[in-house]
Amino acid sequence: MSDVKGGKVEKSEAEWREQLTPEQYYILRQAGTERPFTGPYWDSKEKGLYRCAACDEPLFISDTKFDSGCGWPSYFAPVKDDAVIELRDTSHGMVRTEIRCANCNGHLGHVFPDGPPPTGLRYCINGHSMVFEQA
Repeated sequence: MSDVKGGKVEKSEAEWREQLTPEQYYILRQAGTERPFTGPYWDSKEKGLYRCAACDEPLFISDTKFDSGCGWPSYFAPVKDDAVIELRDTSHGMVRTEIRCANCNGHLGHVFPDGPPPTGLRYCINGHSMVFEQA
């Protein structure tokens, strides 16, 4: 993970390792990515709220979820504008916009300008970075 500071929740790496599963730690704290079609929620149709797996902050609601065919849970908008922060990501030889939890700075995924109306955005999120709360 880069040296970007932000978020309201701050813990040591040892505290994060103790709290999170290995998959969650890899994604949220090391900016990793799960393989497509393998993580939780990519094909979920249940109604409810998706929260950050690190800090429990509300991130996305099922009403904004859509099947993008990419193999990761996709949403056209976060639950509120300030729920996520966007950062320029130039890793892997491309330019993308990384998405992190605004509350704990955990890596969630990326946002792309190829989503459906009304926003035209596709928030492509690692399933292991979230926990689901059924409505």
